[in-house]
Amino acid sequence: MAETDLAEWAAEISDKPYGERIYSITKKVAEQTLFRLLDVRHEGVERLQTTPPCIIAPVHRSNLDSVIVGVLGGRRLPTLAKESLFKVKPLGWWIAGLGAIPLDRDAADREATTAARKILDSGKPLMIFPEGTRQTGQQIGELFDGTTWIAAKTGASIVPVGIAGTEKAMPPGAKRPHRATVGVAVAEPIPMPEGRVPRSKLTELTEQMRASLQAANDRAHELVG
Repeated sequence: MAETDLAEWAAEISDKPYGERIYSITKKVAEQTLFRLLDVRHEGVERLQTTPPCIIAPVHRSNLDSVIVGVLGGRRLPTLAKESLFKVKPLGWWIAGLGAIPLDRDAADREATTAARKILDSGKPLMIFPEGTRQTGQQIGELFDGTTWIAAKTGASIVPVGIAGTEKAMPPGAKRPHRATVGVAVAEPIPMPEGRVPRSKLTELTEQMRASLQAANDRAHELVG
């Protein structure tokens, strides 16, 4: 399936009424299985309900991150996901139902960016991992301006989310999660300025997001102890 066709296919599934049912089923299953396996300690999760347009921006250490944030948020959170996941059926159908958008990480993917802006402009929340691919350790490295650029273009606030323990619970290559303590700390939303945002301000906002994400991640590790 071509990249354009893949994006259209995912969007069509996401817009179907059963998209919300896929989230409800996923949430219930995760609560009865994953959340019984993990000791999830959290703080500030009410901020995951920030009024749209908003971008939920978690750190990324494990494939469990999006599931945990999605369950704690209590609502479907469309997200950008690598397009290779959509080519594996029925995984592609499931994540498309959750609202995921195919992202070509090897190219400047304008279609994914356009889809992300369309979601935010429609008044829905969006989840973006500012670090891009999975990282390791507690420190937040340098971030690109992509997340703040989308936020500035749509007027969306950014909600940084720190997560600790998922890297241990399900590291890269693991086929299933293991018992572990997980901490989730949600920071105060970062509002976007009104009007046109110059490049210098965009870089400043990205650094503000990085600092807030680092503080939230440090707090998540404190929750784990």
